Amino acid sequence: MSVAAATDAGAQSVSKLPGVGPALEALLHKLGLERVQDLWFHLPLRYEDRTSVTPIAALRTGQSAQVVGTVEAVERGFRYRPQLKVAISDDSRQTLQLRFFHFNRAQAEQLAVGARLLCFGEVRHAGQGLEMVHPQYRRLAAGEDVALEDRLSPVYPTTEGLGQKRLAGVVAKALALLPPESALELIPHDLCASHGLASLRDALLTVHRPPPDARLDLLLHGRHPAQQRLAFEELLTQHLSLKRMRAAVQRRKAPRLAAAGVLRERLLASLPFALTGAQGRVDAEVRRDLAQASPMLRLVQGDVGSGKTVVAALAALAAVESGRQVALMAPTELLAEQHLRNFRHWLTPLGVEVEWLAGKQQGRAREAAMRRVAEGAPVTVGTHALMQEGVGFARLGLVIVDEQHRFGVQQRLALHDKGADHGRGEVPHQLVLTATPIPRTLAMSAYADLDVSAIDELPPGRTPVQTVAVSNARRAEVIERIRVACAEGRQAYWVCTLIEESEQLRAQAAEVAHAELSAALADCKVGLIHGRLKSKDKQAVMDAFKAGELAVLVATTVIEVGVDVPNASLMVIENSERLGLAQLHQLRGRVGRGAVASNCVLLYQPPLGQLARERLAVMRETNDGFRIAEKDLELRGPGEVLGTRQTGQLSFRIADLSRDAHLLPAVQQVGERLLAEHPRAAELLIARWIGGAARYARA
Repeated sequence: MSVAAATDAGAQSVSKLPGVGPALEALLHKLGLERVQDLWFHLPLRYEDRTSVTPIAALRTGQSAQVVGTVEAVERGFRYRPQLKVAISDDSRQTLQLRFFHFNRAQAEQLAVGARLLCFGEVRHAGQGLEMVHPQYRRLAAGEDVALEDRLSPVYPTTEGLGQKRLAGVVAKALALLPPESALELIPHDLCASHGLASLRDALLTVHRPPPDARLDLLLHGRHPAQQRLAFEELLTQHLSLKRMRAAVQRRKAPRLAAAGVLRERLLASLPFALTGAQGRVDAEVRRDLAQASPMLRLVQGDVGSGKTVVAALAALAAVESGRQVALMAPTELLAEQHLRNFRHWLTPLGVEVEWLAGKQQGRAREAAMRRVAEGAPVTVGTHALMQEGVGFARLGLVIVDEQHRFGVQQRLALHDKGADHGRGEVPHQLVLTATPIPRTLAMSAYADLDVSAIDELPPGRTPVQTVAVSNARRAEVIERIRVACAEGRQAYWVCTLIEESEQLRAQAAEVAHAELSAALADCKVGLIHGRLKSKDKQAVMDAFKAGELAVLVATTVIEVGVDVPNASLMVIENSERLGLAQLHQLRGRVGRGAVASNCVLLYQPPLGQLARERLAVMRETNDGFRIAEKDLELRGPGEVLGTRQTGQLSFRIADLSRDAHLLPAVQQVGERLLAEHPRAAELLIARWIGGAARYARA
């Protein structure tokens, strides 16, 4: 079979498979499975090991296991919500509790004392012993032998209404149409051989149907050669997609922003500080990009307080002096307002007007701002309101996006398209800022469509922040420490976090802490800020804190970015074990902004889980944002670090950037060769792995 014939076989609709009617086809489409080929590459999320039975005495928390036991006792309770507890034991004479919150009368009757059960589930601690919550189970007949699986059972990503067994059956029918290796492989043979790539066909069959002799330990951790072969191809596809995206953008024209630099020199002369070496280097890279007739696509990353905003302001002045408009977009009003104040402070004395456009503007004020933007206001700062219908720019030359991972692809596209000058066929330059240092492995892969600059030097005079982790049992000591700091004329933050995503609950938690601290610190003025306050009220509190009128600021994580109070030298983060490393690092960056020694106290609620212990240990050991970013990637995975759920960027089916980083150099080499010598193979790889998601290619 030729590659063309294999492509045809894979391109068939899933409706052509036996037993796939309209209802099942609709469920498969919800998963993005439209062609037979999509099913070949719909890879298992994980595996369940049902090849053996584990004695209850040998169970360990956190593991998934299969057990056989006899029901010893049953208890139904309705204290907070209905629940069914079933105690089973086996020949090891140990007991395991099964707990069900959703059950019916028939189930309860089936799980009667004396019944023999085959159960599979995750083992957890439960008071005095171990339990499984909602395990999969089957009642065994008297004397029935347990039929064990002879291989690992794959668990696929699925959707409501489509069970694992039914989906696995459809995948099996698709695999029956898998063509021979010569027709399936898209990477040329010489490249496969030079990089030691195994058979793609064998890899697919192994991953979907692991043979009985497969190394279970490797498969369960994604390190089996078959999984590595598929991870290589998935990483290669993402690399090709981003490179193609970049090439498509760079084929378009952009205005040359090569002004004389009069405004730039005036701004530099007015600053109370000199640029650091790193700022100067990145500024030169940005200026070089802006002077080209192809669009700049540059990501500037720098740790908290490294001075990215000044570099952005210098880029904005190059655009303004070249007769073009600038749009700066930030994800939150608080951060956008911080940029607005900085830009007005720096640019207004130079005669450059800075416009404000945010979602909360209404009526005449909003209409007037939109009119000024449409008529050519040189610089506009705002939130996602900049992308809304009715907002138009006269001559947009530069788009600056802060913390871009908080925006969806479509949102960024909307702003980019607003700047397209269809008469000249020009698009604006793009400058992306992030205070979240990006690990090298992520920069090599997820940002292959951008040039990456790093401001890897802090301004002189900044003191490293000393970090300690303290149990909530010592809360009174921490409050006393704040009282002493305030008596010495310093200021402190107290940050409240909640695991729930409700702004209302966060606000309530902050209000409780505010009341507690106000009572305990009678001599100190304590302020409160949270996401539910009106914008002007938030600003009034921040201004009072900056002016030194408030000694302590109780806040939710709204102060994570964009707040600069050099006199604040103590940061307390409550429930710190609930936050990721990147967020902890961002919050800690609010202190240590002056010359005085600063401290960060991570208050935690014991007992700590393993992951939380590792996170807090890293925070105590280092202030290096890049090291923290690498550890964050290792602990949380790329999807969380990049925020891919919101961004529309490719989320991996089998690859893991922290686990598979060793593949990236070879991925880049093969990618360059494919684009240069085998562009058709590159197109087919993108269609195979990304399919419909390629619609984001213009982002």
